[in-house]
Amino acid sequence: MAKGLYTIPTYSKLYTIPTYSKRSHLDAQSAGTAAPAPATAPVPAEVVKMKSKVKWIAEQLLVRLNRDFQAPLGFQVSPRADDLDGTSSIVMVLEGYNSLISDDLDNVSQIKHDISSLSGFLDQWRQEHCTGQRPKPSVPGPLQELQSKKEFIHTVSIEALMRVKEFLNLLLKNLDNLKTC
Repeated sequence: MAKGLYTIPTYSKLYTIPTYSKRSHLDAQSAGTAAPAPATAPVPAEVVKMKSKVKWIAEQLLVRLNRDFQAPLGFQVSPRADDLDGTSSIVMVLEGYNSLISDDLDNVSQIKHDISSLSGFLDQWRQEHCTGQRPKPSVPGPLQELQSKKEFIHTVSIEALMRVKEFLNLLLKNLDNLKTC
C-alpha cells in the first residue's frame, strides 16, 4: 500500500482515504464540524423589533379606525391599487392619505396622530438603516386621484380613512416588505 493511504474495508468495496498530517487533519476536522450555513440569513434583531413595533402601531390604529370611524352605508371605494414597495413608499402613502383627512371630522385627531406616528417611525428607521438612496416612489393612482378632488373635503376624508384601513391590513399581511428600503 502506498505511503499516506489507509484502506477501509466495507461490505462490497474498498475505499482509500488519504491520510493527513496533524496540521491539515485539524484544519479538515474543524472545517467538517462547522455548522452548515443557514438557507437564508437570519433577520437582524433590529428588523424584528421594527416589524414588531409597526405591527403593534398598525393594529392599534385599525382598532381605533374600526371603533371611531364607520363609513356611510353604500359608500364605495374604487379598487385598491396602493402597493407596498418598501418603507419609502409606505411612508409616502401614509403621509399622503393623512394629509387628505379633514380635521373637521369627529374622532379623527387621534387617528391622524397615530398615522403620523407610524409614518414618522418608519421614516426615521429608513433614514437610519437604509444606506442607498432609492428614487422617490411615484404616487399611487388612488392617492393621486383623491389629491385632485380636495374640494370635496368630507368625501375625500372618508375615502382616505377607508384607504388607510385597507392599506394597514395590507401592511400587516406583508410585514416582510418593511425590510426593503
